[in-house]
Amino acid sequence: MSESEAQISDNVPQYSVSELSGAIKQALESRFGRVKVRGEVTELKRYPSGHIYLSLKDEGGKIAAVIWRGVAGRLDLTPENGMDVVATGRVSAYGERSSYQLMIDQLSFAGEGALLARIEQIRVKLLQEGLFDPERKKPLPYFPARIGVITSSQGAVLHDICTTIERRFPRDVLIWPVAVQGQGAVEQILAALAGIVAAQPDIVILARGGGSLEDLMAFNDERVVRAVAAFPLPLISAIGHETDTTLVDYAADRRAPTPTAAAEMAVPQRSEMLADLAHRAARLLSAGNLVLQRAAARRDRAASFMPDLPALLETSRLRLDDRTQRLSFALPSFVQKLRARHDRVQSLLTSPQSSIAARRQTVYEAQGRLRDCLNLAVFKARRGFVALPDQTRIIQASLVLKRSVFNGVSRQLEAVSPHAVLARGYVLVQDGAGRPVTSAHGQPRGGAVTLTFADGERKGRIEPDAGRAMPQGDLGL
Repeated sequence: MSESEAQISDNVPQYSVSELSGAIKQALESRFGRVKVRGEVTELKRYPSGHIYLSLKDEGGKIAAVIWRGVAGRLDLTPENGMDVVATGRVSAYGERSSYQLMIDQLSFAGEGALLARIEQIRVKLLQEGLFDPERKKPLPYFPARIGVITSSQGAVLHDICTTIERRFPRDVLIWPVAVQGQGAVEQILAALAGIVAAQPDIVILARGGGSLEDLMAFNDERVVRAVAAFPLPLISAIGHETDTTLVDYAADRRAPTPTAAAEMAVPQRSEMLADLAHRAARLLSAGNLVLQRAAARRDRAASFMPDLPALLETSRLRLDDRTQRLSFALPSFVQKLRARHDRVQSLLTSPQSSIAARRQTVYEAQGRLRDCLNLAVFKARRGFVALPDQTRIIQASLVLKRSVFNGVSRQLEAVSPHAVLARGYVLVQDGAGRPVTSAHGQPRGGAVTLTFADGERKGRIEPDAGRAMPQGDLGL
């Protein structure tokens, strides 16, 4: 080695491994203090600790990167493999492994094309799952009592919605303010969708004003779209201007081009309702009058076929008067005829004493004839008794038979005898001429009557009742 080479070798600085690693780290951090790196996410790994490790690559290289747990929860988007992003952070070296990496603290899509590609990827995925099917859409209530509004508390959107509702048809408005863009917007929108259900509004409006594609990305987030699709209440989306379309618009039950249009969809126009009610009332009144007119016409036609009721009543009244007058004359005549018939029948009836005497005479005559027969039979039997002993027995048997017949006839006569009837508790009532009194209305001359009992007769008198017309059946003994 020459002398010059030895001098050069003595001037080269000497470092330890840790010193050199520290120097390299210091040089990297000082030269690249804070940078933005665009690339495609690859080799993404999430650890239980909450840290996220990944790599960013392009056509010519690849750099390792890390997202610490405290930063991962504040990012505007969740990284996934294949996403074209712009990562903002610091470059740092890791001396123990002689490696360097990008410590990311912000993450965004790399340009509008990458955002649109990511949105389309999510749209196709959710479309295949059926989250945008028309069958999932819920009908909007025609007359809601309470309207929920999820939007930013600042800006003209909330004012336009409330003003439109107040102008069209005043309703209760439940406002749930949220951040509609930037860090934490997705989490606040998800919390609002979950919490506003407890207040039980009839319909919910999810709205924000216009903005760039990046400003609207909270409403293209897959978690928000799924929450809107699963929302149990009718929901209207009003995101951005009329030309802006987000994935939430596909999942909502109805999309409004502007927040003002969403308010017009939520409530009806009061003046239009009043005019419609007046029109319907007029039509109803006209229809009611027409029904009444038709009913009156039917009534008149039916009345023309009906008879004259007053004339019928007058005829019936005259007929009734005539029948009444004729009845007043006919009834006494009828009673008189009945009384004459009664007297004729009564005159034909014989007195009980005559009937009893006739029956008694018949019995006596029968007894006499029977006695004569018996005496003759006895005489004949005695006369031929010695010669004809068998005939004696025949005569005795004949006598027994005759006596039995006689007893039967006697019992029959006794059964029809008026004395047998009187013995059962009946009484024969006769007037002074011996005629029987057979009616309670009969009035013997002077009221004197004869009462015939089974064991004798008693005299009596029928007295009239001083408090009323004479009940001719009362007896005063």
